[in-house]
Amino acid sequence: MDNINKLKIFIIPGIVIFSDQVTKFIVKKYLVLGESIKVMGSTVCFTYIENEGMAFGIKVGNIAIFTFLSLIVTIFIFYYLYKIREKRFIYRFPFSLILGGAFGNLIDRIILGRVVDFVDVNIPDISIPSLDLFIFNTPKFELYRWPIFNLADTAITVGMIILLIIFCFDKEFLEAEKVVK
Repeated sequence: MDNINKLKIFIIPGIVIFSDQVTKFIVKKYLVLGESIKVMGSTVCFTYIENEGMAFGIKVGNIAIFTFLSLIVTIFIFYYLYKIREKRFIYRFPFSLILGGAFGNLIDRIILGRVVDFVDVNIPDISIPSLDLFIFNTPKFELYRWPIFNLADTAITVGMIILLIIFCFDKEFLEAEKVVK
């Protein structure tokens, strides 16, 4: 019974995958590719696009190789999540979000050859000039259009943010990782 409780963490990726695929199905059923509908004025819209690249529209050279690598990474995350099933929930939770998001987008890549994206958030333009800080020179950064994304991308991003917070601030986790290695 105890092992069953520790494997309940796999419910979270299931919820992410289900929610992601249902919302993508609804978007494909009710919107035409490129169509946009306002949800919260012009701040949040649902805009149906299909992304052949990585997250945020980053282009990839060979989609078949990228899909294969995505499959390998998804299998690895599943294995790692199973391996850490004894750890506290807070350590398993971000990996469960990442697994669900990765698998949700992988389904699209395998079936469609691209990923359905639809959440379109209009954020204010961001422009950070290059800076000279002592011996470091930071490049100029500009973002005039936030990339359209989906629920799987959101799960992956939230999971990564939680992991970064854990890695930076949780001394117990860092000490446990030193023992494991």
